[in-house]
Amino acid sequence: MSFPPTLKQLRYLAALHKTNHFGRAAEACHVTQSTLSAGIQEIENLLGAQLVERTKRSVMFTSLGNEVVRRAQGILNDVDDLTDMAEAAKDPLRGTIRMGVIPTIAPYLLPKIIPFISEQLPHLDLYLREDKSAELCGLLRAGELDVVLFALPFECGNVHEMPLFPDRFVAVYPKGQAPGASITTSDLDESNLLLLDEGHCLRDHALDACQLVGRSAKQELASTSLATILPMVAAGRGITLLPGMAIDAGITNNLEVDIATFKDSVPTRMIGLIWRATNPRAKTFEALGAAIKKSVISA
Repeated sequence: MSFPPTLKQLRYLAALHKTNHFGRAAEACHVTQSTLSAGIQEIENLLGAQLVERTKRSVMFTSLGNEVVRRAQGILNDVDDLTDMAEAAKDPLRGTIRMGVIPTIAPYLLPKIIPFISEQLPHLDLYLREDKSAELCGLLRAGELDVVLFALPFECGNVHEMPLFPDRFVAVYPKGQAPGASITTSDLDESNLLLLDEGHCLRDHALDACQLVGRSAKQELASTSLATILPMVAAGRGITLLPGMAIDAGITNNLEVDIATFKDSVPTRMIGLIWRATNPRAKTFEALGAAIKKSVISA
């Protein structure tokens, strides 16, 4: 009679897959390297198949190994959710929330909302992680984050979305070159647009909101930061689209640029929270979302 892998062994395997290094995986699991290696060998023996290709310099998972890790992560998430469910049942407004935030939101919104959240939800501790949307989505699915503050929509698998508030877009021109204080999307010269590098959802949301294709947008730099693009605009190298929250936070202060708002149909992106649909702490995340929304409206 064969026995199924233990949760401990599955955690060893998931840690190795994440780090691609036996030593770092063992450190993450708080065990010795020999213990971790033996645990993974036991899984392979139980399943009667090789999951990991080992060399002196690298670790590579087999195709079966990758699939086992994918399913193991789902099992581990479910087990962790059981613990969270028990804690949430005691008091949903207590505990730690691991929240991811994308770079086009974090520096502009967090200074405004964090003090308010601390006041409204004093027994919730926030652990924050800033990263691109795709990376945060992966961490959410892997159970390393509880919730993500996103610009919606963004495809992230089986998640629950909580829309919070719209964030308007504005156009930024070199000083004296804006066609007016108010413009329409048809006034935008797409061939003169400076946008974030591909992989940032702000680029896609801005193009979609303004009904632009983006194929002819300028490719002078592959920027990952709005703060890098703005000096280029001030130097007359093009125009850009910025989220309103960045303008409100003063990102264009002391720069030689003009800001043009959109009249009639104002392009926006929707800011919201997402979490795994299977996570039992929905009431906790809804309370967090309500606090974020209230802090923005009351500002």
